[in-house]
Amino acid sequence: MKLRRIGSAIAGAAALALVVTGCSGSSTPAATSAAGSAGSAASSAVASATSAAGSALSSAKSAASSAIAGATGDSQVLTNAGEGKVTVGIKFDQPGLGQKNPDGSFSGFDVEVAKYVASKLGVPEGGITFVESKSAEREGLIDRGEVDYIVATYSITDARKEKVNFAGPYFVAAQDLLVKSDSTDITGPEAMAGKILCSVTGSTSAQKVKDNYAADVALQEYGTYTECVEALRSGAVDAVTTDNVILAGYAAQYPGELKVVGKGFSTENYGIGLKKGDTAGTASINAAIAAMIADGSWKQALEDTVGPSGFTIPAPPTPTS
Repeated sequence: MKLRRIGSAIAGAAALALVVTGCSGSSTPAATSAAGSAGSAASSAVASATSAAGSALSSAKSAASSAIAGATGDSQVLTNAGEGKVTVGIKFDQPGLGQKNPDGSFSGFDVEVAKYVASKLGVPEGGITFVESKSAEREGLIDRGEVDYIVATYSITDARKEKVNFAGPYFVAAQDLLVKSDSTDITGPEAMAGKILCSVTGSTSAQKVKDNYAADVALQEYGTYTECVEALRSGAVDAVTTDNVILAGYAAQYPGELKVVGKGFSTENYGIGLKKGDTAGTASINAAIAAMIADGSWKQALEDTVGPSGFTIPAPPTPTS
């Protein structure tokens, strides 16, 4: 509207200048003077209108910039993604899910999810920095801003939602047990009475067994699942518990030595954790997860990473968090 008024002012001033100039053909001093005055007025009007137009354009650009800043300013992940980079927390020791390989590369389903999400946020693979995210350290890494988001078999729970935002779920697992292949007495969580059960610090898995199935089970915690698996192989513990998809990776790593009991006894919804209150970032990541499922990349990533362990690929979830 403002620009239309400016245009009208310019047109009016120009028309006045033309009329007066045409009348100045008599070349009388008065006419010449009038023409000069009209020309000066027209020039002033044009200059004023041009200045106003420039100011209006500048204001529009400023408003647009403010709107963009408002949309991303409170979102660490979107702000950093806008600069072409993100830092992502993953596990370094979970075969098929999140693993740091001897050559320094990273592989697994969580890694593929993390890369797909980054791509949808406009970040190329080369702009991703992966950092280790142990179970007990996840909330701290997010709270301190050391990661933009975490994709690390991170179960969505009410207690955790008080500290971080979750996008997802991007995968639904079931808790299970990993035992030695020749074990016959451990057939499910109820059979853990009087035995030693291992899980990692910061995980809720072992406590669930104690609370719901075997009150007198002895719990042993280590910092990583690799340590739990080594304790199982050496006989220091009787079983390892966590989600079936994680345990399947370890069973595949030690064929004929370890096995998954195969009696799932809880539902674990894996989410992508990010800064508490980051609604814009959460919505963007949910959209990325939905796109990954819709275009077939989700299923392909599972088949390529977890599939070789013999794990049955489940139906995809619906991101709702």
